[in-house]
Amino acid sequence: MRTIYLRARLVKQLPRVCCVVNVSPLLQQLIVHLCSYQQLSRKSRIQAHLIDVLVDQLEALKSIPLQLPMPFDIRAARVASALQQGSECSISISALCKLAGASRRTIERLFQTETKLSLGRWRQQLRLQRSLELLASGQKIEAVAMEAGYSTASAFIAMFKKALGTTPRRYFGES
Repeated sequence: MRTIYLRARLVKQLPRVCCVVNVSPLLQQLIVHLCSYQQLSRKSRIQAHLIDVLVDQLEALKSIPLQLPMPFDIRAARVASALQQGSECSISISALCKLAGASRRTIERLFQTETKLSLGRWRQQLRLQRSLELLASGQKIEAVAMEAGYSTASAFIAMFKKALGTTPRRYFGES
């Protein structure tokens, strides 16, 4: 892991909250190179150029949707917890909502308000997180697709590519 601290005035366009991004090979090598300096200075023409390239590269990054915000309302939190434990396979969402003490519409409204994601989008994020864990552990794409609730591997790959901008094989650096 490498850490670079930048003055806020240099990175006004960057998000002020923690987010996940895909780092390009150029940015990765630039960070490694910059960490060889004890402290960067804009007074050095070469270092100033490197700082500018770093900021340009950081500003070009797109945040990838791997965060899964949790609702804080007890009813919505119960539904989220049940979904995380894999209950959606054994019980319908409507039944989960009733067990949590609210209608499906109320739970959907709570998810939208508290997580800024619809219940459906939140579930898709959960499935994406699970699939990343399974793929990272070496499971085959077909098995992960079924586990994530997709009827075909191609449907899963299409969702993965839409969410992360690349296929599962490329994401994990396989040829």
